[in-house]
Formats: sequence, structure tokens, C-alpha cells
Amino acid sequence: MRIRGGRLPIGRNPAGASGEGTSDEAASGEGTSAEGASGEGTSSEDTSGEGGRGDGASGDGQAAYGGRGSAGTGTLSSPWARGAAALLAGALPALAFPAPGLWWFAYVALVPWLLLIRTAHSPRRAALDGWIGGIGFIIAVHHWLVPSLHVFIVLLAALLGLLWAPWGLLVSRLLGGSPSASRAVAAMVVVPSGWLMIELVRSWEGLGGPWGLLGASQWEVAPALRVASVGGVWLVSLLVLAVNTGAALLFADRAARTTAGVLLVVCALSVAAMWAWAPRPTDTGTVRIAVVQPGVVEGPGSVARRFDRGEELTRSLEGRGVDLVVWGESSIGAGAWERPETARRLAELSRRVGADLLVNVDAPQTDGSGRSGIFKSAVLVGPDGPTGDRYDKMRLVPFGEYVPARSLLGWATSVGKAAGEDRLRGDRQVVMTLPDGARGLRIGPLVCFETAFPDMSRRLVRDGAQVIVAQSATSTFQHSWAPAQHASLGALRAAENGRPMVHATLTGISAAYGPRGERVGSPLGTDASAAEVFDLPLARGSTLYGRLGDWPVYGALAALAALCAVEGLRALRRPAPGPPGPPARTAHGSPGRPGR
Repeated sequence: MRIRGGRLPIGRNPAGASGEGTSDEAASGEGTSAEGASGEGTSSEDTSGEGGRGDGASGDGQAAYGGRGSAGTGTLSSPWARGAAALLAGALPALAFPAPGLWWFAYVALVPWLLLIRTAHSPRRAALDGWIGGIGFIIAVHHWLVPSLHVFIVLLAALLGLLWAPWGLLVSRLLGGSPSASRAVAAMVVVPSGWLMIELVRSWEGLGGPWGLLGASQWEVAPALRVASVGGVWLVSLLVLAVNTGAALLFADRAARTTAGVLLVVCALSVAAMWAWAPRPTDTGTVRIAVVQPGVVEGPGSVARRFDRGEELTRSLEGRGVDLVVWGESSIGAGAWERPETARRLAELSRRVGADLLVNVDAPQTDGSGRSGIFKSAVLVGPDGPTGDRYDKMRLVPFGEYVPARSLLGWATSVGKAAGEDRLRGDRQVVMTLPDGARGLRIGPLVCFETAFPDMSRRLVRDGAQVIVAQSATSTFQHSWAPAQHASLGALRAAENGRPMVHATLTGISAAYGPRGERVGSPLGTDASAAEVFDLPLARGSTLYGRLGDWPVYGALAALAALCAVEGLRALRRPAPGPPGPPARTAHGSPGRPGR
């Protein structure tokens, strides 16, 4: 029998691009992929009428999904093995954060994940790789929450991990196949922009706040802190992602190496330019601030004994010429705060040391608007008792200080250590002014994980704060990575705003940072019960981040909008599919029967 129009491809592999018998999608029941339907010489875009153009964004002749060299082979052809690889790859960046503190690893930590996603056979697989990797990232960065949330952290990671599914599509679209120069440039801009949108959404308080932003891993790197003064932690994240994307391009395709190398040099030159020309804060003297860290106090009567230890440590500061003494979060509990004797003892300490005390109260109170309930409040106490300056914590820790939608999720209190009663929120930030004896120093208090929110410290500085003061308590996570991660955030907030910052805790790590994010003095570790005095350099002037705010976020949004616009125009310009060809005919000239 003679077949018109060419030879019959007997025995041809349906996933011709890779030469594998089956793809991981086929093994998992996803049916035939676009690659299988179009054969070796066409891409997934071909099925939408692009007529063999491999990359709809740039027109390279290579498929964005399942292109030459991108199909999974060997072990990763199994969907289970590939899922495990994605989970592990997503978890790798956690090593860049304290306590491991491998800051340099952040610049290559995402490369395995990026390379894995680019080998996806289909958009569905790329999104799945992004989602599973996102689960790995959330669990690894927040693993110290497991004793408090137990199995609930898996559900939380699965929900937050969905944010990386669109990013997986973006990575596969721009890095898949053999990227052209134009597509490599687009990848270096858009892939980091997509990640930054994930960080922006995660930064919403209800989703846990901006903990584990990739740029925060660079808290002790002077050039990165300089970048933070220009565009905040957002710009540092963009830089780290751009370097990872460039490194992935170097590994991914030989044709893209030159472009990737040039773009990485551009990143280095940009950092050098910011180092040389970005405005620097001007030193205007020093201020002496003491931190009182009572250490771990457990067992019956722990609240009263912790207060006694804080009082003892504060007395040791007599004669040291301090301008302010800072106690940690929840340093005064409900029982102590309700007794008039407490205010008297604090006032006596202020007189003895010759400085005001900034304590923190976790107790039922009534705020200025008449609301009554449990507030976490920074309270300033002078020689005559409380001065009236008080800041009520505004951003509360989900499940730790309140349960979102308690009527639906209240069961979490029986599974982990979720809050039994919701705290109330403050309604405004406060800048406190110390007496003339401390030269009228203006301080801006933050409580607990509010130090993770860049906008809060920026607002305090814009309102005139000369020193940012954070009060925290991480005793629940004492032997985990959490205390070191929390303390490191002070360096970023100081560098972003060009103002010194003090981080005071109950059980460590307490630390202080200068206006450039540099560490001042020696931190108090989690094994210390001590009082430490820090000579903080004051500064004046504003950073570019202080003036312009979150401009990198808007730039990332613009880049993603531009990509969507280009893709939309390209889709509109695609030619309409032509009329179907004539039916196949048998050797005798009659129409072929379906199924024969």
C-alpha cells in the first residue's frame, strides 16, 4: 500500500523532542502533552497557531516547554522523584538565613530550582514544580514554628506555596528551551519581578508577614546594605534573584552564556554605582542606650521573678551615663502591671539610673479611644512614673497573638500553641521624646515582628524618630534559628532609613546597629542574662529609600505588566488557523474510515 504525502513514521516516540518513552506527565495521568501532539519540530505554542516559532516572546525557534535538551531524563522522569527534587530545591535558600548564615549561598541557591522548572514538559508541570518548591521554601524558612503549629504548618505551606505556581510558569516560559538574547534579558528582569510579587503578597500580615524575604539574608553584607538604603530589602531581593537567574542561564544554554555574563556584569556595576553615589547619613554624635535581657525564667511565679531579675540588672547600670534603658517584649505581665507598686519600683529605677525606662506591658488595658482588652504596649517610665507615652502594637502575629477567623479556625488552639484570646491592635504609630537630660532624643518603638515590616520603621523616621527601638521575645523558639533571624532584621531597618536601631529581647538575641546597618557592640546571645550598654552613632539626612519608598515593587509590577502587554499583542497578531485539509484517502480513492 502506497501512502501519499510522505512516509509513515512507524514506531516514532510521541515525545519526540526528548526521546523518552513517556513523560512524567504521561506517567501521572496527564494525558498527551503539547510536545507529543506537535512532534519534535514544533513547540507548545505551535498548537495555538504560531506556525513553528519556538518562543512566543522572542521568536527563537525553540520551545518554551519541552524544547531540545529540556525534557526530564533518568530519575526525574518519575513524577514522585521530580516532586521530591522540587521540594528540596525550594528549601535550599533557607541556608542563607541565620542561623546557618551562608549569605553567599543566596546568590546560587535558586539555581537548581530554576533549572528544574525549565525542564518541565508542560505548563502544568512547571506550575506544579513551582508550587512544590514553594512548599519546601515555606517549611524550611519557618521550620521553627513546627512545635507551635504542628501539622498546621503543612497546610499553611501548601496554601502559601500556591504563590509560586504562576512563578513556575513564568520561569519555564522565559528559561525553557534555548533562550535568545532578548529572552535572556527579559528573564533577568521578569523572573526576579515575579518573585518580588510573591514576597509582596506574603508580606500581608494575615499571611504571616514579610518573614524570610530573600534580601534579608544579606543583612551583614555591606554592599547589600548599601543597596537597601536605595531601594529597601525589595531591591536586595531583586538583585539576589537576578544573579540566580543569570547563573541559571549560564548553566542552561551555551547560546545564552554571553548575554547572561554581560547582564551579571551590569548587576555588579549597578551595586558599585550605588556604593559610590547613593546618599550616606551624616554622623551627629552618639547616644548611650542600655538593653536589659533577664534570660530564660520558667516555672511557677516566672513573671514576678523575671521582673525581679530585670530590676536587678537595671540597677547595675547606675553611674554608666545611659540615656535610655530598654526592656524586652512582655517584660511586665498582667499581675505586675495591675499593682501600683510596680509603677513605683520602675520610677525608683529611673531615678537611680538617671534615665527613662522603655518597658513592655502585656496585660488588659484601656487605650485612648476607650477600648478595653489585652494590648501589647511599649510604655515610657520616668522618675515620676509612667510619662503617658505609650505605643500599642499594631501588627499582631497570626495564631500567636490572635486567631484569624476564630469561629472557623479556633480549633488551632487545640492542635498547637495558638492564642487563647485575641490581643487588640493599636491604631497609630508613636514617636516618643525623652527628657532634656537625654538631649530630647526622639525614639520610635516597634514590638516583636513589626521589625519585619519595612514601611513601619520608615514611617517612624519620617515622623522624626532618631533611633528605632524594637522590643521582642522569642523565648518560645529559644533553641531554633528564630532569634538570630529576628535580630538580623534590625540591620536592614537601620540601613534602609539611615538611623540606628536597638533590638531588645527577654531571652536573646539582643543587638544594636548603626545608621548604615553595621553592628554596634557585642550582641547578647540566647544564653545570656545581662545588661549591655551600646554607644549608638546618631545620624541626620535621608536615604533614597526613605525618600522614595517601595519603588522597586512598582518597577517589578511595571515589568510584569509590560510582559503581559507584549504577550497579549503577540497573541492578537497570530494568524488565524487555516481551513482544515482534505480528508485522507485510501489507495482506491475513497475517504478513509475513522478508526481504520
